[in-house]
Amino acid sequence: MDAQMIRTVPAFERMGEENAFAVLARATALQQQGKEIFNLGIGQPDFQTPPHVVEAAIKALRDGHHGYTPANGLVATREAVVRRTLTMTGVEVSPEAVMILPGGKPTMFAAILMFGEPGAEILYPDPGFPIYRSLIEFVGAKPVPVPMLEANGFAFSAEQTLSLITPRTRLLIVNSPANPTGGVTPRAEIEKLVRGLEAFPHVAVLSDEIYDTLTYDGEKHCSLLEFPEIRDRLIVLNGWSKTWAMTGWRMGWSIWPTGATGGHLYDKVRKLAVNCWSCVNAPSQFAGIAAIDGPQDAVEKMHAAFDRRRKLVVEGLNALPGVSCVVPKGAFYAFPNVSATGWQAKPLANALLDEEGIALISGPDFGVLGEGYLRLSYANSEAVILEALARMKRFLSR
Repeated sequence: MDAQMIRTVPAFERMGEENAFAVLARATALQQQGKEIFNLGIGQPDFQTPPHVVEAAIKALRDGHHGYTPANGLVATREAVVRRTLTMTGVEVSPEAVMILPGGKPTMFAAILMFGEPGAEILYPDPGFPIYRSLIEFVGAKPVPVPMLEANGFAFSAEQTLSLITPRTRLLIVNSPANPTGGVTPRAEIEKLVRGLEAFPHVAVLSDEIYDTLTYDGEKHCSLLEFPEIRDRLIVLNGWSKTWAMTGWRMGWSIWPTGATGGHLYDKVRKLAVNCWSCVNAPSQFAGIAAIDGPQDAVEKMHAAFDRRRKLVVEGLNALPGVSCVVPKGAFYAFPNVSATGWQAKPLANALLDEEGIALISGPDFGVLGEGYLRLSYANSEAVILEALARMKRFLSR
């Protein structure tokens, strides 16, 4: 009798993934075979977590913080997020609106799960973080891409975004500073979006602000928390990973709506936590408090390093044959246009890894509108960046 494959529900067939991890696995395998790899693929700071943050976690362990914590996070951790939010945005939020989660993705999952179902539409950025579309399709909703165009500095257009809203739209996802493009949407455009959303009170908003500290050239992050008009339907995603080089700690936070229309969402995500991950581990939460309340000199040092690397990357990319790159205003990514090289993006990314040992991500991994582009992360050393650029030049000049 032939063996039959165990069947899963259709939703799991619709689920995508984040190709940055696939590229990392492939690059690691090549490295283990003795190939020299220059990794500009993964969106992860090459810095260590600040020492005082590490010590706070060690102290928490030694002090006996080994048990469960509340599903929504320790009060002290949520209060630290309240302080940080006030410093960054000038907006005071309640600790009862703050949720501590194991990274940023659980907030995406919770929000998309709450609003996505067959017949519903969810707007998301394209090119954008691939998990947005993956989860939208997983829950059975219709993904509606909001174009992030090079001609617009990879910022969203409020007018175009609003034109895509229909009676079936349940959730709008925005991301600034943006992955994968480094685009930063100007405050004036965000204000225009908020004004336009008044005509669509049925649409909730998920604002992914994980790169809020990483802006350059005088740009200042504009948080959607600064607009009380949409506070009752706004979910803000943030966390420790990028700002304090804590990707492996799996520490995120989100701020949920308040008021009669949206206040009930917080208890839903708390129940989801109870069902899925119980709570965030205690030592990491103490580390998170130390990161927010402690010295920020390491954060400033990282920011200065990213800015120097950004300039190197843009200058180097624009010197390559067939390549052009607009200056990214935020995050730690460049999104060069490679359409004039004669290559499609994915074959080019594969060839650069196989032949030159350069790991980067192709634009189509971030959406249909990513064709013709590559994503380079400059969260790596200047030496690695310069060698990768030299090898790209050698490859493209052949």
